[in-house]
Amino acid sequence: MQINQIAIYPSVIACLLGAGLPIATLHAEEPEGILDEVVVTAPSEQTQAGPVQPVKVLSDEELRMKTGHSIGETLKDELGISSQSFGPGVGTPVIRGQAGPRVRVLSNGIGSNDASAFSPDHAVSVEPLLAESIEVLRGPATLMYGSGVIGGVVNVIDNRIPGRMPDKPIGGALEQRFDSTSDETSTAMKIDGGRDHVAYHLDGFYRHRDDLSIGGSAIDTAKASITDPSLAIVDNPDGHLNNTGAEAISGSAGLSWIGEPGFAGASINHLENNYGIAPDGTGEENVRIALRQDKYDFKGELRDPFRFAKSLRARLGYTDYQHTEIANGEPGAFFTNQSYESRLEMDHQDLGPLRGTVGFQAQASDFNAIEKLTGAPIVPHSLINSYSVFAVEAFDVGPVTYRFGTRIDQTGIRPDAMQGFDYTPVSASASADWKIDGKNSLNLALTRSSRAPQVQELLVDGFHDATRSFERGNLNLQEETSYNLDLGYRFKSDWLRAELDLFHNWAGDYIYQQRSGEFVDEDGNPCVTDCVPVLVSSQQDAIFKGYEAKLIFPVMENRHGLLDLTLFSDYTRGEFANGSDVPRMPPLRYGLQLDYMQDKLSSYLRFTRADDQPHAGDFETSTAGYFLLNVGVNYQLKAYKDAKLMLFAKGNNLLDQNIRNSTSYLRNFAPEAGRGAEIGFRVNY
Repeated sequence: MQINQIAIYPSVIACLLGAGLPIATLHAEEPEGILDEVVVTAPSEQTQAGPVQPVKVLSDEELRMKTGHSIGETLKDELGISSQSFGPGVGTPVIRGQAGPRVRVLSNGIGSNDASAFSPDHAVSVEPLLAESIEVLRGPATLMYGSGVIGGVVNVIDNRIPGRMPDKPIGGALEQRFDSTSDETSTAMKIDGGRDHVAYHLDGFYRHRDDLSIGGSAIDTAKASITDPSLAIVDNPDGHLNNTGAEAISGSAGLSWIGEPGFAGASINHLENNYGIAPDGTGEENVRIALRQDKYDFKGELRDPFRFAKSLRARLGYTDYQHTEIANGEPGAFFTNQSYESRLEMDHQDLGPLRGTVGFQAQASDFNAIEKLTGAPIVPHSLINSYSVFAVEAFDVGPVTYRFGTRIDQTGIRPDAMQGFDYTPVSASASADWKIDGKNSLNLALTRSSRAPQVQELLVDGFHDATRSFERGNLNLQEETSYNLDLGYRFKSDWLRAELDLFHNWAGDYIYQQRSGEFVDEDGNPCVTDCVPVLVSSQQDAIFKGYEAKLIFPVMENRHGLLDLTLFSDYTRGEFANGSDVPRMPPLRYGLQLDYMQDKLSSYLRFTRADDQPHAGDFETSTAGYFLLNVGVNYQLKAYKDAKLMLFAKGNNLLDQNIRNSTSYLRNFAPEAGRGAEIGFRVNY
């Protein structure tokens, strides 16, 4: 498919203008460190990690031990976060019960711009194996990256475009993993180096796995018959999940010029991912998804570019994404998304006590979803443009730090042969962080977030192979607006560290996709046999409330090592104004973790109890509770000269539970992985 160049041209110009400014004033100087910290999504002092704007950063050893097959799986043990799986090939993050467009996944501070926000069977194109760190932002800080992201923002950082000179001409890392649950082997490597003013980066990974091992039967036949009474299940394997093998490969290259006033660089990435969807047991259809993506990115930064600015940062990215859903070897649904995105941010000089960041963001997307063989539209070909301005400011009054921010978006959707849609979401936030004393702190945040409906929520009308459903949009959808109240408390002493976060979200005109109870054939007509369920986009007011809590007790600290005991729990409840349940909410979780460290050895034992989830939503099924026992250990040693070697091993789901994920559309057909072991090593040099 070719981009409609005339229609998208103004948006591309806006993207280029927004991203091109730093180049003009770069000139050769002696190189020096550009970035003082790895945290790059928080572009100014006031948005750094703190209790008023919860930020979780995974990096180094912790990231290596938590890295999973997807971003969702990597983050699923963090408080308030779970994974919306669709079999082992897909795992998108769910934050406080929110997923899809309400959780934005970034790659080095700019959107992944794949199709993962459009449907739960679409994998995120960002790869955790290559990450150097992963950040999770919730609350007011999310206004800098999107409107209506009431769940949060996940930013994966891989240093694809170097922002500072490396400390040696050549260095890198090699990582190898093996997972017994699917006989998966994965290899990742990167090379970084530079000389004079030029720095470079190369990376790549390869992954191959077979069908997934599970605890018990693949299909919960009793629950499956509730959602689809006509389903005739003839194949229900025990101990493994058919058609869940996968193969993925990716490669990237980046180059930067770095000098005293700043840096400018570019990168290119290619990704191919072919993964299977667990079948429905009828023996009639097996679906695989063949995904391909090419990304081209530019990034630049200037320090002290002019009188009123401390720094100026720019990003421009172009993404060419497509995937084909292949049913029994025949191509079916075909999704394409060709998009530009740019950001321009300025940290202004302090205005008295006021410090902050202002910025501009532009996005232009050419989106299409069709039946590949017939050309019939699933979602009409659409041009989507969005322009945004935002500002985040902060000031201190005694022991209290106040922050406030705002974001205004102008979004237009122009489908072929139809009237267009225009929206102007307005979002704002205010927060206060009170450091009561050296041990106690309290924070309060209020955020108003508004988002426009997505194109598929409005216009989808067709059979979707991977979800095995006929999906219908809703042309009458309005902007969704939520008011989010967060209250947090932190305590730190020699004998205890405590964290407690409470939240209550009032979502007006909340957009959701749910089974309607209707069944049709693949052409959308009433039927008696060979029927599929209808999924509809709907809208009504909803309330979300919950908490995250953690207590850390130092049990031992002596010559024998350090032992910590962590007690944790999180909970989210979603309910519509009419008293019905918001579908696909995570269950109540609680448990404990023991962490032991001595010299170069680290280990953990984590036990989690997830309760039943009876609040499944209309035409959905409940899920049973489960116990999850995981262990892990790693040991670090010096390999050769300045090379470091880390050996690690993990045992997952040691009780071999048959786990049905309440946030998954495929909960009755694709349980989570059974008992398994994972081993690997990583060499840094």
